[in-house]
Amino acid sequence: MSFFSDYGARLAEWWTSMSATDLVWLGIGLGGQCLFVLRWLIQWLASEKARRLVVPEAFWYASLIGGLMVLAYGLYKPDPVIVLGQFGVFIYARNVFFIWRQRRDGAPATGAEQPPAAGGTAA
Repeated sequence: MSFFSDYGARLAEWWTSMSATDLVWLGIGLGGQCLFVLRWLIQWLASEKARRLVVPEAFWYASLIGGLMVLAYGLYKPDPVIVLGQFGVFIYARNVFFIWRQRRDGAPATGAEQPPAAGGTAA
């Protein structure tokens, strides 16, 4: 039996053995992973638009929400590789905290929202 046919058979067996609860958690994990990948698209498009490297606020929100969803899935499994891989959630939460604090304090915008300096280049 070839690798692909064996893998396909194991995947089909795995899929048919999943409970409704497992399918919901799979959806949470896949949704979180999609958000986590989407953050790079957000950052890339914002940088292309600004014609310079920027990290928009949406990048941090997608990182945090996607990371929390994948972490929840890893805890449900339980899978220590997935759980340990989501250590960055603490950093994402801290950056979102900084965003909220800057808004509260009336600090200037950051990331893609920051206007160019007087000379026409980014600060």
